[in-house]
Amino acid sequence: MRLTYRITKSLYAVYALVSDRMIRQDKFFLRPSAFPERWRHTVAKSQLRPGLTLIATPIGNAGDITLRALDALRDADAIAAEDTRVARRLMDIHGVSLGGRPLIPYHDHNAASALPRLLELLRNGARVVFLSDAGTPMVADPGYRLAKTILAEGIPLEATPGPCAAIMALTLSGLPSDRFTFAGFPPNKREARRRFLQELAPLPTTLILYESPKRLAASLADMAEVFGPRDAAVARELTKMFEETRRGTLDALAVTYAEDGPPKGEIVVVVGPPASPEPAGEADIDDALRDALTTMTTKDAAKAVASDLGLPRKQVYERALALKSG
Repeated sequence: MRLTYRITKSLYAVYALVSDRMIRQDKFFLRPSAFPERWRHTVAKSQLRPGLTLIATPIGNAGDITLRALDALRDADAIAAEDTRVARRLMDIHGVSLGGRPLIPYHDHNAASALPRLLELLRNGARVVFLSDAGTPMVADPGYRLAKTILAEGIPLEATPGPCAAIMALTLSGLPSDRFTFAGFPPNKREARRRFLQELAPLPTTLILYESPKRLAASLADMAEVFGPRDAAVARELTKMFEETRRGTLDALAVTYAEDGPPKGEIVVVVGPPASPEPAGEADIDDALRDALTTMTTKDAAKAVASDLGLPRKQVYERALALKSG
């Protein structure tokens, strides 16, 4: 029985490695029913349902598109895309024929005119997919207004997961990933950018930002000044031939890119969280309590100091009593 299980599992592994084209054309040399029930959902063709499906597309390497995304592109009644030329090229690479279906451009500049057409299709029960030029729709890409509108109308919204430059850069950065904040693109102008960074500075999370190559050195210098000496990583050309990730402190990276000049490609900057403050010592607690006790009751002083220093209230209260009695 164990040998049969291993042989069947090995056959499944071979099956999973067949070319995308064979799978897309439904030319299976082994059917999903040949495998145990617990594996069948991994090979069964996904069913595209009426409504809008957001499709994550490759950020550089066309091979990173998922089988579910290709199924959705093939089965959709209409396709909306940030750039129809990019969408057609991706479909051609993977052998997905347009077949006379509508291919509708949708981006920030034409949303007012394109949205009514898409809504008409969706209200009539069409299966519509939307894909951005690269990556996951609505992550620093168009799609928010479209998704918000169709949800308000009660139209189903689904998505196929896939590539995202922000998440890939985070995984390559070597920085804490348990909590992170995606902040998009900083403002172009220096004063606005510094105000933007000052709002982010107190956040106790890793920060992920996009930036243009020509502003990278200036942005890194502003981050070093506003954030202080934090570790960071700059990732560019992710999944492409000249993919590169540089790691170091913000000030060192700022100097490097100022000297080397603007790099090529799309940029993701990942900045580590601020260092945890040193725990307050006994002298710090006593000084804070003496100041507070000049204007507050013992209970209120202990409460205020405990809150300011992040210490247990009982511990601070006991110290306040000792100071008063001493």
